[in-house]
Amino acid sequence: MGRVAALAGVSVRTLHHYDTVGLVRPSARTAAGYRAYSAGDVERLREVLAYRRLGFGLREVAELVGDPGTDAVARLRRLRGLLLERRDRAGAMVTAIDRELEARAKGLRVTPEQQLGMLGARLYDAIGGAYTATRRTEPRFAAQIWDALGDARTVLNVGAGTGSYEPADREVTAVEPSAVMRGQRPPGSAPCLAAAAESLPFEDRSFDVAMAVSTVHHWGDPLAGLREMRRVARRVVVLTFDTDEPGWQDRFWLTRDYLPEFAAVLAEFPPLAGMADAIGARAEPVPVPWDCADGLFEAYWRRPEAYLQERVRRAVSVWTRVGPEVEQRAVRSLGDDLDSGRWAERNGGLADLDAADLGLRLLIA
Repeated sequence: MGRVAALAGVSVRTLHHYDTVGLVRPSARTAAGYRAYSAGDVERLREVLAYRRLGFGLREVAELVGDPGTDAVARLRRLRGLLLERRDRAGAMVTAIDRELEARAKGLRVTPEQQLGMLGARLYDAIGGAYTATRRTEPRFAAQIWDALGDARTVLNVGAGTGSYEPADREVTAVEPSAVMRGQRPPGSAPCLAAAAESLPFEDRSFDVAMAVSTVHHWGDPLAGLREMRRVARRVVVLTFDTDEPGWQDRFWLTRDYLPEFAAVLAEFPPLAGMADAIGARAEPVPVPWDCADGLFEAYWRRPEAYLQERVRRAVSVWTRVGPEVEQRAVRSLGDDLDSGRWAERNGGLADLDAADLGLRLLIA
């Protein structure tokens, strides 16, 4: 037991306590009566300690590691998703601190309310809250998505967020791992379960169709999540992004001229062909209208001034992922080009377009 405690970085007393409460019970005893941990026991201990370090209470941890509906791989994926959410939250806090430091360097007053909003427990809610201000259902996207749902009556919305694009005329069940996003779903929304795409708590073919809208890039294992959707539903509809086309970064002036780091954000994102193969899907282009109501990353391709607005950027995870220095450089450069007229010189032809193909694709299986 002492060796296991040393490897895990906990006290022997902690291991005794876990044994007493039934959280991690060693499978055997030595001839001298000492506790002996098997490989499976160590794996369970690893999960317990990881959840504890994420702030879960012992009762919550016992439910998570003892869930009979998940195997070791599913539990690891769930844990990975929680760690990614923690990472993103920490990144958002760093961004907020950098903004306060910049404000102080300019001699600007930072109010107590702003300080608490930046550093306190409400930070992630404030960032997530930007979704309700700028991330609304775009009717033309919705029409294409709902048409792909066909005659389905039961719909599973995976990575449902605040509930955009959930059809009101179907029986919808939502799945969303983030408590912040679940808390922002409006009254009367479909029931929403706390679960990750990679480990859906439903039996095979429980739904007519499973849908996912602008969420796959947030998943820890996109292909595993897509296969799970295929398992629990007869059909699958997914709005995602195409990175297969050579030079895809140049489709959009924002990534081409101001934010080339966007490519690194999607470096590990699976190719569209791989995602389509995983679920046996065909792909349809989803043009972005010039007056797109959903403030996703590409929404303002003909309204570049919008990207200078803090509230617009905070509702798009890309800006947090690239970091504050890259964000500030890109915004400053864009602002300079708008003021000087250089942006208009490079992109003058966009004014004649009503919609643009910027890589959004609808996978239909």
